[in-house]
Amino acid sequence: MRAEHFSQLDKRTLYIKRAFYRLIYGLHSVQHASGRARRLVVWFLDFPNSTAPKRQSPLPPQKKKPRPPPALGPEETSASAGLPKMGEKEQQEAIEHIDEVQNEIDRLNEQASAEILKVEQKYNKLHQPFFQKRSELIAKIPNFWVATFVSHPQVSALLGEEDEEALHYLTRVEVTEFEDIKSGYRIDFYFDENPYFENKVLSKEFHLNESGDPSSESTEIKWKSGKDLMKRSSQTQNKASRKRQHEEPESFFAWFTDHSDAGADELGEVIKDDIWPNPLQYYLVPDMDDEEGEGEEDDDDDDEEEKGLEDIDEEGDEDEGEEDEDDDEGEEGEEDGEDD
Repeated sequence: MRAEHFSQLDKRTLYIKRAFYRLIYGLHSVQHASGRARRLVVWFLDFPNSTAPKRQSPLPPQKKKPRPPPALGPEETSASAGLPKMGEKEQQEAIEHIDEVQNEIDRLNEQASAEILKVEQKYNKLHQPFFQKRSELIAKIPNFWVATFVSHPQVSALLGEEDEEALHYLTRVEVTEFEDIKSGYRIDFYFDENPYFENKVLSKEFHLNESGDPSSESTEIKWKSGKDLMKRSSQTQNKASRKRQHEEPESFFAWFTDHSDAGADELGEVIKDDIWPNPLQYYLVPDMDDEEGEGEEDDDDDDEEEKGLEDIDEEGDEDEGEEDEDDDEGEEGEEDGEDD
């Protein structure tokens, strides 16, 4: 260790070393040395601490974790983020400006609604000749409208068996939107002579009343004696409720007398917005009863074919059995001949 330590010293260090050992080993006491020699000894004893290379620790130096800055209050936070501090007066002014901008947006929306209404009115007039032509063509197809209503999922839920019978006399349906489309519309049902009521036309009209609220009015149905389907519907519901907890649908014609909530008349909206624009799409929906009937006929045909195949297999098995018996009899005859 001494050799390694002193090998790192310069020539001056070696000179001091020799002088030191001479003093240590050549004199009985350091006190006998001259003043210069004593200063050299003291300097040499302190020399390793001042000139010797520092020993490095094998562990990497640890970085001190920075201390988190103290929490700032709301005012200090906004100031440090560069946001201007707003007092109550500035906030109130900002709210008023936002309200002004929002009023401008609402004004543009009202303008857009007015423009859209004009376009709808224009094309509503252009549609009328085509609606008229379509009605003339539909009149050539028997039971077009009853088939359309029965195929519609929402309308069919309101139809009982007698409702369907009455709708077989329906020849034409028309939806008329008023010139001011926002003010309302009317639905007209045209009927042939029928055993249920005297009316040739049943209408229901939706409009805004004097106070601006939606309301409706309809034709009074003049039922023939004993043919009021709404009374029969209520009687059927009472009987059904006694027999089983299941509510039968109200009569379709009860819709003409229902004015409780004209603003949310679902049947009127379905007829005007869904059926009337394109009734053909529902007329062409296949009848589920017919499909079930066809499916049953196909099943019957398949069963008959399977039975025929089974009969053929049984006959084939019988023929094979007879042939086997004949072969056995022939073999027995040959064996008897050989024995003779």
